[in-house]
Amino acid sequence: MITIFNFNYEFMEKTLVIVKPDGVQRGLVGEVLARFERVGLKIVAMKMTWPDAKQVEKHYTTDPEWMRKAGEKTIATQKGRGITPMFEDPVEYGKFILGKLIKYISVGPVVAFILEGNCAVDIVRKIAGNTEPYSAPAGTIRGDYCIETYKLADTAERAVRNIVHASGSPEEAEKEIPVWFDKKEIIEYNRAMDRVLYDTDWDFVK
Repeated sequence: MITIFNFNYEFMEKTLVIVKPDGVQRGLVGEVLARFERVGLKIVAMKMTWPDAKQVEKHYTTDPEWMRKAGEKTIATQKGRGITPMFEDPVEYGKFILGKLIKYISVGPVVAFILEGNCAVDIVRKIAGNTEPYSAPAGTIRGDYCIETYKLADTAERAVRNIVHASGSPEEAEKEIPVWFDKKEIIEYNRAMDRVLYDTDWDFVK
């Protein structure tokens, strides 16, 4: 980390964002990037790639609890809507969800990038909006650019098409980033904006 400014960088986070195939096909990459840059987050790595099933599986199952948690969340959501879940076993449902996600993410090119900044994980999640676009507030990426619902996706037995993936926690980001980027692809640098956002002694406007 470059530290020419007077700022404690221990509060900085890195997070992973992926513009999924539907976002790329709809020409929304620039809009997605602009949302994050305007709030002050810094791009430190970016690439376009066409992931295969193996890479997508590695991304989603780095956490051994992922399938169980995904299954539990889906079962609870469906029961809350009065829908009978396809599977009662969370792990079995998690495996089914993983299969849909692999098909979805590997169907075409994606644009992956790493963002850095104060509270980067939570800020990115807030800007991205709810996982279900229908429930995402206006002003968020998913709320503004998607008409997808869980019901539509479940009826079609496919993954929710919601434009972007965003790491759910700093720990999740640490596990996901190496799936998509080598360390040498992550660039540490200062922007003029960084001083305005973070430098304790920023006072050149006086």
